[in-house]
Amino acid sequence: MFRTLSTSGESFYKEKGSKFLGYAYPCSGIDQVKIHLDRLRKENPGCVHVCYAYRLGSKKEAYRYSDDGEPSNSAGAPIYGQIKSFDLTNVLVAVVRYYGGTNLGVGGLINAYRTAAKESFENATIIEDEDRNQIEVHFTYKAMPFVMNTVKASDCKILEQDFEESPWLKLSIPESNKELLRRLSSIKGVNKKNI
Repeated sequence: MFRTLSTSGESFYKEKGSKFLGYAYPCSGIDQVKIHLDRLRKENPGCVHVCYAYRLGSKKEAYRYSDDGEPSNSAGAPIYGQIKSFDLTNVLVAVVRYYGGTNLGVGGLINAYRTAAKESFENATIIEDEDRNQIEVHFTYKAMPFVMNTVKASDCKILEQDFEESPWLKLSIPESNKELLRRLSSIKGVNKKNI
């Protein structure tokens, strides 16, 4: 089990005219991290920095942080410190800075980035989760009500779905939920495969 986010959170911090917009996102992989960072840069063309930190995986071994041009360790490290303080993984925290005309100094920057990250976590929903497996479930139209009822009654997430010619679901299932896999296998007209 590990702590992560189920919903994103945002924050706003202002210091001597500079604005710091904090964004915390649940992320399960580096591709999601890149998508969020690219979008933030496009949505904030007038900002001077998009500093960030992320940590991925249940073992919390994959992490990175960036000062994005701010003085060394004045932005990324304090943001990453908040990830560690909240004991989270599978998260990205980005802080967008709009310069207000007054230099804050390293101490002021550390405080601003740390506060924006902390408040974005406080405005998100933190949950306990566990490693998940992804499977595809292909089924007949006749089996669809049984499949959908089984999925809705379990702790899994529907990642993708298609109900056109050959209905299928792509599911994210907690590793501990062996019962769901057994129940799906017992439904006539169901074919599942691990991804």
